Amino acid sequence: MAKSSTSPAQEVETLPPKKVQEKEIPQKMIYKGSDAGSLDTCLPLIDIPTIDFGLLTSPESSAQELEKLRSVLSSWGCFQAINHGIEPAFLDKVKAVGRQFFALPAEEKNKYARDIAIGFEGYANHIINGEEQAFDWIDRLYLITGPEDRKQLKFWPENPESFRKILEEYNAKMVKLNEFLLKAIALALNLEENCFLDMYGEEATMIAVYNLYPPCPRPDLAIGLKPHADGTAFTYLLQDKEVEGLQVLKDNQWYRVPVIPEAFVINVGDQIEIMSNGIFKSPIHRVVTDSERGRMSLAVFCLPNPNQEVGPVNGVVNEARPRLYKTVKDYTSIFYSYFEKGTRPIESAKI
Repeated sequence: MAKSSTSPAQEVETLPPKKVQEKEIPQKMIYKGSDAGSLDTCLPLIDIPTIDFGLLTSPESSAQELEKLRSVLSSWGCFQAINHGIEPAFLDKVKAVGRQFFALPAEEKNKYARDIAIGFEGYANHIINGEEQAFDWIDRLYLITGPEDRKQLKFWPENPESFRKILEEYNAKMVKLNEFLLKAIALALNLEENCFLDMYGEEATMIAVYNLYPPCPRPDLAIGLKPHADGTAFTYLLQDKEVEGLQVLKDNQWYRVPVIPEAFVINVGDQIEIMSNGIFKSPIHRVVTDSERGRMSLAVFCLPNPNQEVGPVNGVVNEARPRLYKTVKDYTSIFYSYFEKGTRPIESAKI
């Protein structure tokens, strides 16, 4: 097929700019999922458990906090991480460079626009290509931050000037945090400490995604991010300090997730569900919009090496709990094809 003469930004920006002063939104952004009726309703706030990483490292308190971690990931699949060791002042810098980027003129942001022919990396306002679903009410900057040979710096903003340096430093901290958690969940299950980390593999992929949800004139019709579970090992979300929007599905009921400044919302991804043989569950979640206030978040997706075989680790399959999941490889490659159809790829991994 002949290559279009339009720029990547023009190829991807198929929607008109989001105009919050208008009361109508493009038809392609009208969400019609089964949960659409609950978008603009007053849902209950759910007290997602907190895990204190400081207690996990203390000899006096680690056993109790590990038991809590096991219980939380088995029943919820997500938690709010506090005392994780990353300074609040640095987290403010990480969020500030994201806000500064999104505040730039469209012409400047489009220098880093996603090229749909290449993949998901870069700046864009949606992540699906199919005709089956509505677009999300979102602007996003999607960047592979590791391994080093997969980074495409042409998509990394040079404006603001400090963006690249700050994101590099943030990524290094998240690598360490993720390794710590992979070891902690093994200890929580009384397994060999490195069993999850070894299956996660070296040269694993890390992706940072800045998400901007502008004010929406019709929060009853548009969705910020449609319901899904993540295809990751773990996902680390740094929420907006002031504006809620994240919601989780528990026992077939949607709940609002409260904001705890400087905490990470960490959720199990499908690949930890597979590795744990279903002991830990990957939760379904979504993001709703607000008519008056915009919201920005930063998600870091931690994905096993695509060449690594992922299946239940040693010690989680026994007579009482038979093997429930197949061994998979490059799980992420199938994730988006399912996401575009609004279905869950984890079903294909079940025995």
